[in-house]
Amino acid sequence: MTSVLLGPVATQIFGDLGADVIKIESPHGDTTRSVGAYRESGMASLFLHINRNKRSVVLDLKQPQGREALHRLLASADVLFHNMRPRALGPIGADYDTASKIKPDIIHCGAFGYGQAGPYADQPAYDDLIQSAVAIPSLFQKTIGETCYIPCALIDRMVAQTAAYSVIAALYYRANTGLGQCIEVPMFETMAQMVLGEHMGGATFDPASGPMGYSRLLSPFRKPYRTRDGHVSTMAYTDKHWRRFFEHIGKSELADDPRFKTLEARTAHINALYEIAEHEYAQRTTEEWLNILKTLDIPVSRVHTLESLLEDPHLQQVGFFRWEEHPTQGKIRSMAHGTQWSLTPPQSRSLAPRHGEHSVEVLRELGYTGQEIAALQDAGITKKPVTGD
Repeated sequence: MTSVLLGPVATQIFGDLGADVIKIESPHGDTTRSVGAYRESGMASLFLHINRNKRSVVLDLKQPQGREALHRLLASADVLFHNMRPRALGPIGADYDTASKIKPDIIHCGAFGYGQAGPYADQPAYDDLIQSAVAIPSLFQKTIGETCYIPCALIDRMVAQTAAYSVIAALYYRANTGLGQCIEVPMFETMAQMVLGEHMGGATFDPASGPMGYSRLLSPFRKPYRTRDGHVSTMAYTDKHWRRFFEHIGKSELADDPRFKTLEARTAHINALYEIAEHEYAQRTTEEWLNILKTLDIPVSRVHTLESLLEDPHLQQVGFFRWEEHPTQGKIRSMAHGTQWSLTPPQSRSLAPRHGEHSVEVLRELGYTGQEIAALQDAGITKKPVTGD
């Protein structure tokens, strides 16, 4: 029972790993069906990339017949996963108390904005809001002088990963004990831990031993370096990295400068260090620096654009991108899961479904007759795609 990004990303992980994922959608459908480029209304690019390996079933859970169908599904389910505010679950018969009465060993997992024990419990949340709540825009203020958001929905995707491994761990526990459980994965607390893990700094101690913030990450000079004809991204980090860099630019004496001799010293003087590096990188072209830094064994990367990333030779070589024939959308570019397994690799068994594509199929599996399914369709409680839908 997921929509937008967080829930669909987490449940696609389950599908990629082999689960039969049944996506319950309202009669209006997941909003991301309309986000991005599209050939057919309701099948936009974002939806296509986060809903493979799922079956779409439309149920109007505001109606008793819709809740009855949901409860039939729960009777044979391993997991109920949702990203709704918990207070909305009771009226539609999807709360943990109801679900666990139907299936006592069910894993009931919710990923939503805030933990239910705090004052923010009922507040709605989206990626941008949680970025603000965990101080990410204010970190940009320190580095570039302007508050802004990360231009990717990384919060949704990171919390989705946390939710996915939480469910898998709960399934493992159930396999050993026979016990199901309820899991909350709040975005705010999950991301606060991640951000403060890097930036707690002096506030770690009582009394505080210094300011908060990881100075290297907050340096305004921490960015891809401008070269003579573009940019290059590099990460000199160890003593050896910096010694090799200083020797190459003809300033080997800097390796013994007390400001730069150790990691601790470099961190304390990070702006001065990065300012020196910034000046040097501007003297050569990107290709020159790529070759030089590889020779020096200093980590380096190209600074891709979205368009050039599609042509990256490494991704091409490992088969990351592939063209697949979608049953209704034609030829689409899809991406590999990214991991490599010796026995049970994640697979793309089916591409993202149309709205309600599997409604009839799943209802039949639950024992509904053709006449009963037709009645549900006539009442608007379920639907299946029609030509031009």
